[in-house]
Amino acid sequence: MWLVRYVPQETKLGFMKLRSITFPISAALSLLTVLLFFTWGLNFGIDFKGGTLIELQSRQGQVDIASIRERANTLGFGSVEVQEFGGGRDVSLRVELQEGGDQAQQAVVSRMREAFGAEYEFRRVEVVGPRVSGELVQSGMLGVILAIVGVLIYLWFRFEWQFAVGAVVATLHDLVLTVGFFCLTQLTFDMTSIAAVLTILGYSLNDTVVVYDRIRETLRKYKRMTIYEILDVSMNATLSRTILTGVSVFLSLIALAIFGGEIIRSFAYAMLFGLVIGTYSSIFIAAPILIYLGLRTTTASTEAAEPAGKAPQAAE
Repeated sequence: MWLVRYVPQETKLGFMKLRSITFPISAALSLLTVLLFFTWGLNFGIDFKGGTLIELQSRQGQVDIASIRERANTLGFGSVEVQEFGGGRDVSLRVELQEGGDQAQQAVVSRMREAFGAEYEFRRVEVVGPRVSGELVQSGMLGVILAIVGVLIYLWFRFEWQFAVGAVVATLHDLVLTVGFFCLTQLTFDMTSIAAVLTILGYSLNDTVVVYDRIRETLRKYKRMTIYEILDVSMNATLSRTILTGVSVFLSLIALAIFGGEIIRSFAYAMLFGLVIGTYSSIFIAAPILIYLGLRTTTASTEAAEPAGKAPQAAE
């Protein structure tokens, strides 16, 4: 049986030579993200702002956006955001947080049913009060922080400290640029988006750990190679796996983005972006930063301190 090779078995690409280009690009994009965050900001969804989200589907024919917006704004709930999606029969209404607690939010739903119930079917109703939205913000931020701290602790024991620092830098790089993606596109940032961010970090870290494991194995195998050669050999050795895994996940996400519907649209788009940026950071951020952290020097000093004649520990 013949094996199909989508990527050449032995590539000799000089990834480390590109670090003088990729590092400034990543730094510029990170600064741009900070600028976007403080100017445009995130488009927080109902989960974080509180309020009411209602999705309607026309019982007959296409929706009349202008008529819906005009009627909704006359109900006395302030400005109502109306957005069409799907095939022209679906529309979403976002009502800002009302004073009066959860009872006031429930009153919004009742008034909306009275106004639109005859012509539209209520497909989805979400009501989030101010207390719940505040708890969700805290829980989401805490989840991301704990994930990063947990990774740092794991990698510190699993590899040398340089690998742990490099993985955290690459993880923060992905986190910052993902936030920039949400700021730039103004996709709704809600609890589903938090799930996307954590999934992106997990995928990126998995890719980084695979690369780091190969680097550590190559360090033990080739004692006379420079750190630049070690990193290039390791990157090329894992290139086939990285490309095939990335393409497989990309095809799945494309299907999810096209057919998944409005509810998970922001999740699918964020994951597509995260797939690209996570693969990029594993190759062009996580690996080259080991040069600046003095990995080869530290490793050589550790090996020199071992008793003479002791064989290097086998790669796991």
